[in-house]
Amino acid sequence: MKLKISSIFLLVAVVSLSAFTTIKPVTYTVDVAKSTITWIGKKVTGSHNGTVALQSGTLAVNGKSVTGGTFVIDMTSIKDADGSAKLEGHLKADDFFGTTKFPTSTFVITKVAGSGANVTVTGNLTIKGITKPLNFPATVSVNADGTASALAGKIIVDRTKYDIKYGSKSFFDSIGDKAIDDNFELSVKLVAKK
Repeated sequence: MKLKISSIFLLVAVVSLSAFTTIKPVTYTVDVAKSTITWIGKKVTGSHNGTVALQSGTLAVNGKSVTGGTFVIDMTSIKDADGSAKLEGHLKADDFFGTTKFPTSTFVITKVAGSGANVTVTGNLTIKGITKPLNFPATVSVNADGTASALAGKIIVDRTKYDIKYGSKSFFDSIGDKAIDDNFELSVKLVAKK
């Protein structure tokens, strides 16, 4: 009888402890060759678009859910879709992204909210050494082939928060039709694997 009661207490203790044990997220490494970041910048007289390369990244996956991640963007890789070397040079210059001094930008996920594939991602974006919070809707999934994927189609970034004021009507009233929108838009497609 004493053995039976001891066994029951031991079983209860094990079940209780396992209820409080958290499963550690698995780290997936982003495949930078299969992942893309595209950008759109608008101005009064039109817009420009292009790409910037992901240098590295990881996603934290807990079961079927993405719970975190860290990404490094290679700002020296910024490209204009029309192939304008002049525009690419200007975007790399100090009055835009200052890639000589700040060759990378980072995004660190601090929270993923929502259930299923459609979530809201919150994190900290660092551009030119300045870190600001950012959140956006995304679609994430852990796939049967052992990969994880994430898509975010419209991430709006206010460049003036990162000391990128060139051509901004918020800072230069008399700029007229040479004004550049304070916001630029990013679209991200990530593919990651264990």
